[in-house]
Amino acid sequence: MAKKEMLVTAIENGTVIDHIPAEKTYKVANLLKLDSLTTPVTIGNYLESKKVGHKGIIKVSGKFFTDAEISQLSVLAPNAVLNIIKDYEVVEKKTVETPDELRGIVKCNNPVCICNNEPMLTIFNVIDKAHGIIKCHYCDKEQELSKVKLC
Repeated sequence: MAKKEMLVTAIENGTVIDHIPAEKTYKVANLLKLDSLTTPVTIGNYLESKKVGHKGIIKVSGKFFTDAEISQLSVLAPNAVLNIIKDYEVVEKKTVETPDELRGIVKCNNPVCICNNEPMLTIFNVIDKAHGIIKCHYCDKEQELSKVKLC
């Protein structure tokens, strides 16, 4: 019988972001500015996953993400799973979903759009969540979420 061992240790309180596409794990860490935290952060990448082949996982002790941070996360890892941990137990589990509107998260790829030429917050309406299609509030240009640049 093969011995099983945990690759990543448990946390007492905080958030575990699971099922991150392996190629986006470090982008998620950068996006959420995890390098600026003073609490333990554990990053596992290219771990085996029955669902997606390989995945990333990030455990953040003492941190519970805001709705704005979760909206940012939805751009890079729309099917990631957030596990809220309290006293070493999962008290809440939710799949990250792209909100109906993205504010100040992604850039418009239209070079003449006003949001690229004036100091203002970008606003995109999500018009097709299944296919990741968003539309700029200002110029109406449609973009694929998988190809956008982050602000």
